[in-house]
Amino acid sequence: MKLAVVLFNLGGPDGPAAVRPFLFNLFRDPAIISLPGPARLALAALISTTRAKSARANYAQMGGGSPLLAETKKQSEALRAAVQAGHPDDDVQVFIAMRYWHPFTEATAREVAAFAPDEIVLLPLYPQYSTTTSGSSLEAWGKAYKGPGRSRAVCCHPTLDGVIEGHARKIEQAYEAAGKPGPARLLFSAHGLPEQVIERGDPYQAQIEATAAAVAARLGSQSKIDLGDWKVCYQSRVGRLKWIGPSTEDVIREGADAGLALVVTPIAFVSEHIETLVELDIDYAKLAKAHGAKAYVRAPALGIEPAFIEALAGAVDAALARPSGVGPAGDWICPAAWSKCPRTVEGARA
Repeated sequence: MKLAVVLFNLGGPDGPAAVRPFLFNLFRDPAIISLPGPARLALAALISTTRAKSARANYAQMGGGSPLLAETKKQSEALRAAVQAGHPDDDVQVFIAMRYWHPFTEATAREVAAFAPDEIVLLPLYPQYSTTTSGSSLEAWGKAYKGPGRSRAVCCHPTLDGVIEGHARKIEQAYEAAGKPGPARLLFSAHGLPEQVIERGDPYQAQIEATAAAVAARLGSQSKIDLGDWKVCYQSRVGRLKWIGPSTEDVIREGADAGLALVVTPIAFVSEHIETLVELDIDYAKLAKAHGAKAYVRAPALGIEPAFIEALAGAVDAALARPSGVGPAGDWICPAAWSKCPRTVEGARA
């Protein structure tokens, strides 16, 4: 068997000159801005132009570009080894398809078609499903891929055991490396979304909360970290729309003003990029210090954490065992109210 696993992620500019076109690609996506075509393109051009300077300054703090592709390549190599170990007689290849910068979905689709796979597993690296991330990537793939192979898609993996275990390990390790700074408030920080996206039936917030609750329960059962409490919060707000909350900034101020130690984990990000390396590590660390936090500790993203990679390999095998279609990895099932869940759309859930 020739097996192609396609990893989906956001993408990021690879240098200063790429920042503006990357932003334009992001904001012209109808999954991000739901305006008619001409209005959406005009707004994307305006936003990408006005935000380019500040965005370049942020990327400059990481060497001028995003490390996301390099991080994703490491994950793809680790995943290929894990899947190949379970399929020693098969030809396993893992491909990367970025949504808003190279390698674009269309280019990766051509590479996969040239490989001529028998089986294809589409695997978003977003643990929690949203129409603005996994949904957009899967839709773009459906339009771009014209090659052979029977295809199955993993829509989400918010409570997959290796995801939960991986986060718990990263949090424990960061807490211990910081000298175990006493009772701490654990903050699960995720990229925010406008409230109207959730109100339309997007399951993202429900899945974020499920991931956080599962990680907190795992930490509580292991009793290796002194957590006073934990909270889910949302970062990276832009624009004038009302976003889901509470905001990460507000939760940091609240905890710091109370003199607590703060442990922050990027619960929706599996790779280090601008929102972890700049927003969490620099901007929010300064905010916590200014408000007198006892300590500010940031747990790393999952990266190539063995539990996480093994869980993804298991998700690939589980997808191959399905006849076809889209489904979650693990035991997660969206409540029926979340109408934008792709399984609801397909009518695959009773």
